[in-house]
Amino acid sequence: MIRILHIVTYMGRGGLETMLMNYYRHMPRDKIQFDFLVHRDFTADYDREISSMGGKIYHFPRLIPWSCSYRRQLMAFFNEHPEYRVVHVHQDCLSAVALACAKQCGVPVRIVHSHVNNQDINWKYPLKCYYRNKIPFFATDFFACSQSAGEWMFKGHTFSVIPNAIDANSFVYRPETAKEMRRRLHIDANTCVIGHVGRFHPQKNHSFLIDIFYAFLSLHPESILLLAGEGSGRAAIQKKVHLLGISSHVYFTGSRTDIPDLLQAMDVFVFPSHYEGLGISIVEAQASGLPCLISDTIPKECMVTDHLVFRYSLKKPPDMWAKKIASLLHIPKRTRTDEILQAGYDLTDTAKKLAAFYTEAEGRNSYGTSDNFHANL
Repeated sequence: MIRILHIVTYMGRGGLETMLMNYYRHMPRDKIQFDFLVHRDFTADYDREISSMGGKIYHFPRLIPWSCSYRRQLMAFFNEHPEYRVVHVHQDCLSAVALACAKQCGVPVRIVHSHVNNQDINWKYPLKCYYRNKIPFFATDFFACSQSAGEWMFKGHTFSVIPNAIDANSFVYRPETAKEMRRRLHIDANTCVIGHVGRFHPQKNHSFLIDIFYAFLSLHPESILLLAGEGSGRAAIQKKVHLLGISSHVYFTGSRTDIPDLLQAMDVFVFPSHYEGLGISIVEAQASGLPCLISDTIPKECMVTDHLVFRYSLKKPPDMWAKKIASLLHIPKRTRTDEILQAGYDLTDTAKKLAAFYTEAEGRNSYGTSDNFHANL
């Protein structure tokens, strides 16, 4: 059995983590097993499922890229675990740290995976750019969730786009499920429901989303906003909702295991992120038949259905976003599974290709490269 070590922050219900779990569930586990090196000491959403499938979880302290102690600990880990001949790193720009340690310890296959097409502009930005420029010295393979994510992270280097594929059949639109979810959420069948799925982080732009919904209430006063997700920024958004006096109209659902069913209860999906690598939630929303209004900073690759996704400028004021949402309410919900699969988001097919890549790559000599997976995608 080949054991693949994925290096992440933690296995919560975020986009990249959900992508990893989707692929993990479709690996031939008699041949390939995923293990995870995480950088938090708590039990995350997917940890129990990982353990139930035979995966190992190693807990490390938070990543401090300039920490000699952290690097020594990571190198000691690689030296103690020579079974990991394939390391797949998902730490964006700071992936350079783990990749450098893995290379120094002789790990032959060192994959870096880009999940963003930008970064927050703050005091960390120059530091992240510095480490981003170091990645090509240490990685053997370059993956990205979209073309723009790869171009931003790997400037001038060849990379492969690995679709954030989904199990489209889980998101098939079912009117009876929509009714049942609204009943559970105590939402009237005729109420307009705007939805969003994403962690509470500045990148997701929840504050602007609240402004949009506040403006939308003037057009549809009985509407509800469903916000699925957790994160450090949740308290601030809850406070803003309270100050605007719209708490009865905004439902914070927390982290959910039933996102496919929750999407059924929505009428329009709104996603005004500042940036995204792809936006797997948008693909899932389309599979559910939802019209989607998204920011124009999100890659066009997420638009995988006909006339269902509309990109809009973040420079437009909230009231214009609200009017645009209102114009989408007439779009009927229907199953879009065929379009999702035709666009290359077939989880079963892509998982087979990824498994084949891991199998071939595991047999490489040190510092080798492979083009097989690149040719298959």
